[in-house]
Amino acid sequence: MLPVACRPKLPRFVEGVQQVKLSEHSQRYVRLPDGRTTLVFRVLEQGHFGDVCAVGPRSRIFVKEMRAGHGQALVVQFKPGWSVPFFGVGAQLLTDQIVPLQDLWGEQAGSALCVDLLRASGLAGALTRVVQAIDERMVQFAEPAPARLARRAAFLFESGETQVQPVARRLGVTPRHLRRAFLDHVGVTPKDFARMARLQRALRLGVTVNNWASVAVGSGYYDQSHFIAEFREFVGETPASLQQRWPEALGAQGGLITRELAASHTNSRRHTFNGVPEKRPLRGPRRRT
Repeated sequence: MLPVACRPKLPRFVEGVQQVKLSEHSQRYVRLPDGRTTLVFRVLEQGHFGDVCAVGPRSRIFVKEMRAGHGQALVVQFKPGWSVPFFGVGAQLLTDQIVPLQDLWGEQAGSALCVDLLRASGLAGALTRVVQAIDERMVQFAEPAPARLARRAAFLFESGETQVQPVARRLGVTPRHLRRAFLDHVGVTPKDFARMARLQRALRLGVTVNNWASVAVGSGYYDQSHFIAEFREFVGETPASLQQRWPEALGAQGGLITRELAASHTNSRRHTFNGVPEKRPLRGPRRRT
């Protein structure tokens, strides 16, 4: 994390910021679904190159085996329902995708922000510039009612509500209306978001409670079998199996995909410190999953 003294005041749309550095040793990173969209700025090759990507919400577990390397990244995580005005596209278009910012803003605008970040004074300076960019984009945005609706529903789901029908009724809309708002502004359905929120509660509880039956009941599942079945659907295995193979996954949710991005050498367009794009064979835009 960036030292508190180095951080500018974050906009209310931003949930958190993370600084990530590569290790000299190979690493494994695990990201579990949480309904969040992030902006990732990578600095590669001792600061000579970099790129900026939008990372959409994950619908299933994501695991990355990483080789040792040098580089760092700044990760800005948006609160549910707040990414659309910044990236300029519906949240559903980013789900399970890693998209270069140039594909969303256009080559000129996306590249200009990347160059500004590379020229900034360290990651703290880059964060200041990102905050400015967020403020500039948000000023131009007229907030639609469905965005507010999706955020209010997300808050209720993360506060412990697990059923869509009661939330829709409380907010005065139909479940179908709520579903459209969620897909457009969060990127997943309200049902899936509620399940992700419950899964995250179970992961947090599982750090301190060494009993899966107690974790299940305490997180809002009907029973242990319900918890294990839903966990297997999202993760592909039981919680006990995941804990045995990847103990770092439990209690470590919220941003680990950013470490994967900081290490992978991908095909997104990178820029040099002086603003000249890296020379490479021309190819069409590629989306990374």
